[in-house]
Amino acid sequence: MIERKLLQELISHLTSREISLITGPRQCGKTTLMEMLREHLSNAGEKSIYLNLDVEWDRAHFDSQHALVRKIELELGKDRGYVFIDEIQRKENAGLFLKGLFDLNLPCKFIVSGSGSLELKEKIHESLAGRKRLFELTTLSFEEFVNHRTEYRYRDRLRDFFQTERDRTAALAQEYMSCGGYPRVALETGQHEKRGIINDIYRSVVEKDVAYLLKVDKPDAFTALVKLLAARPGSLVNYAEISSAIGLSMQTVKKYFWYAQKIFIADCITPFSRNARKEITLSPVCYFHDLGLRNYALGLFGREQGPAEGGFLFQNFVYLLLKSRVQSSGAALHYWRTKDKAEVDFVIENGRDVLPVEVKYSSLTREEIPRSLRSFVAKYRPAKALMVNLDTRRSSSIGDTEVRCIPYYDLLFEEL
Repeated sequence: MIERKLLQELISHLTSREISLITGPRQCGKTTLMEMLREHLSNAGEKSIYLNLDVEWDRAHFDSQHALVRKIELELGKDRGYVFIDEIQRKENAGLFLKGLFDLNLPCKFIVSGSGSLELKEKIHESLAGRKRLFELTTLSFEEFVNHRTEYRYRDRLRDFFQTERDRTAALAQEYMSCGGYPRVALETGQHEKRGIINDIYRSVVEKDVAYLLKVDKPDAFTALVKLLAARPGSLVNYAEISSAIGLSMQTVKKYFWYAQKIFIADCITPFSRNARKEITLSPVCYFHDLGLRNYALGLFGREQGPAEGGFLFQNFVYLLLKSRVQSSGAALHYWRTKDKAEVDFVIENGRDVLPVEVKYSSLTREEIPRSLRSFVAKYRPAKALMVNLDTRRSSSIGDTEVRCIPYYDLLFEEL
């Protein structure tokens, strides 16, 4: 099995009475993660029960809270135990159902998983306020992917591996950017088989989440929206342009874009601004949760892409590296663009501290700092700025600001 970093966080939360709620895209490994957690409990001598709402005979126990309690008591007795519930989005009014169970003060801990649609359909967050902790499982991060592909030989020495095995690192990054991080895709070795799996995942997302769960009335138009967003990750989302291209109202386009975020297809980041009059404040920028799914939407899965297309892909890749670092820190990830066309790809905002990050799909052989980054530094005077590139590492300065030029893999270790 592929080791997941989220497992240790879940293990630490087992002692809390709160419901552990695991969300994430379809087929990102939620069920496998729950199996690993159950194995950990079994090795510790703890009792548990696993119920899956995709399984007909398990579903019968969810007709009422009383029916489920009877099943739990049958399996666990009156002693403390752990109750795993998979695919909770299949249960109507899942949030209220779980709230009632939690409030019964049963001698058991609930670990629950479901796809992103449960947020949308059941409004589970509001129902379980103060009663749950949310854990978001993504497809494999680059770190998890590399550890798996190197058979965990360097898990505590990844920085040394990246610096010593540069050609191998570049090949792994290229594979990750081409095929993405869905576990089933990463575990398969043949390109034909990988393509079949990503096709199955894509159809599952579009047909099940979009057409069935979200009740989208025009799934073909939704697919067209996904392709338009995939064509230029990192670009401003122009609702009017998209509306005209796919023949939907702007209101419907915005709704479909929101759906795409809720089912873990796309992400958006908002502008960084402390002066709304001079900076663009309305349009978000879109990135994809998984690069393999993004490439498949464009018919580019598993293919080497040219410099221009590769630049968009690399920027999305860097976004995923940054997101994995900041999502549990309380920091916010933005972009910066002004009406004067100055732009910086990413700005990490942590309280009053800001860190600009510029991305270059090349090896920066010349000591040249882009004009836009100089503009940001002059305006906000951050302590540090980053220029992320393929393999160059050096430092310079603009006044009191240190400008660090680093390879993309250093983002796993750089202080942000």
